[in-house]
Amino acid sequence: MSTDAAAALIVLHHSDNVAVARVALTADEALPQLLVRNAIAAGHKIALRDIAGGEVVLKYGQPIGVASRNISVGEHVHSHNLAMARAEPAPTGQTARPMPSAPSEHLTFEGYLRADGRVGTRNYIGVLSSVNCSATVCKAIAQAFSGDALAACPGVDGVVAITHGSGCGMSAEGEGLEVLRRTLRGYATHPNFAGVVLIGLGCEVNQVDPLVQGLPADARARIHTLTVQQAGGTREAVEFGKQLVRELALQAGTARRSPVALSHLVVGLQCGGSDGYSGISANPALGAAVDLLVRHGGTAILSETPEIYGAEHLLTARAASPDVAEGLLARIRWWEAYAAQHGAQLDNNPSPGNKAGGITTILEKSLGAVAKGGSSTLNDVVEYAQPVSAKGLVFMDTPGYDPVSATGQVAGGANLICFTTGRGSTYGCKPTPSLKLATNTRLFERMPLDMDFNAGGIVDGTQTVAEAGEALFRLMLDTASGRATLSEQHGLGDNEFVPWQLGAVM
Repeated sequence: MSTDAAAALIVLHHSDNVAVARVALTADEALPQLLVRNAIAAGHKIALRDIAGGEVVLKYGQPIGVASRNISVGEHVHSHNLAMARAEPAPTGQTARPMPSAPSEHLTFEGYLRADGRVGTRNYIGVLSSVNCSATVCKAIAQAFSGDALAACPGVDGVVAITHGSGCGMSAEGEGLEVLRRTLRGYATHPNFAGVVLIGLGCEVNQVDPLVQGLPADARARIHTLTVQQAGGTREAVEFGKQLVRELALQAGTARRSPVALSHLVVGLQCGGSDGYSGISANPALGAAVDLLVRHGGTAILSETPEIYGAEHLLTARAASPDVAEGLLARIRWWEAYAAQHGAQLDNNPSPGNKAGGITTILEKSLGAVAKGGSSTLNDVVEYAQPVSAKGLVFMDTPGYDPVSATGQVAGGANLICFTTGRGSTYGCKPTPSLKLATNTRLFERMPLDMDFNAGGIVDGTQTVAEAGEALFRLMLDTASGRATLSEQHGLGDNEFVPWQLGAVM
């Protein structure tokens, strides 16, 4: 990346025929290298030379679409003159990159070591509903432990109600129920929960007993179950649930943090409310932090399959094996068929907010989104909410919708979320802490109670990607060790459990 024209423009690759406006540009403004033909908002693209209609438009040195008409040098390049053009599928069978040398510094973080050997970054009690019909009971139980109700258990971070809108009115067999159960099992056994109360109504499709069957014995020991109907009604279920939570809280209150290896840190990578700077600042900075995490033995989960569409070749090119590369491409093909089945296309993204921030096509958005994964080898591809066992960089197939995607990552074992945003997403994610990373300084200063990290120094020219990545990596370790995120300080994150709903609702 370089800045030129008196630092008004950011040129990302020497082959690019567009640049990104670092600051807002006015019509007829004379820059050292070109004349600005029309007003261009900060984060939007400007043509560096004449581009003929039908010619490929390059950003990051990669195609982001084709010119839908002739574009003159100095002209604003956006949805009015840039169209989507899907490239050919990337080849498989690439060679994995060599592993970097082991770090001389053996870093640790302070975590909660659980009986199954996994490590929590937080120490919550969970109250999970098997079905929407028991959600009210779960919320009433959790609300009973707000304020000073846990004063006798200062080591407990809180009681979290995990509720959802499904669990019945669905087939008793098939993908829909399988995905819901896999997601709930991932939360029920998550290392950030010291204990869990799982509550059903009693007559739902997603029955409580089958839900916990098949879990390891040490996991089942942490889960208490009840149904509203067997308890005698709503009031009785709430009282019984409160009693169970008190018992779990007393046990959880004895847990203490201890130094653990970074191999126990699993970070979910998210971006939402993206803008024209996302792929320039926060996403590459997160990628640099991920490379440090992987080098020290940790794991990062890249997701949002529709938002890597068109940039998957950058991941298959560094897959650990041809099978891993093909696994990713198979999910892309599934999504193309899934979208077509519902009369949609994967290139219907970006969202209106993304476009207002300067992103024009899904190719452009995907190229920036992939940067969150750094440069490490892609070691595995897993399905939604599937437990992540591989170390290093892993891809989880999820929708691009942030709450659904992050829910799958947490179910897969993510004990920390890093969420980049250029428009101002305020995503909390109990029981997993969520760090919000601002792409630009204006956003960071405008929303200081929501943004945990400012990557805007990269755009401002005061910080390199490597410097921002190192600072973010240290913040990740501090957060994993107990430093509260801003969403945690403000009590956010109780309503973001959104499992992916597949299959017929009947």
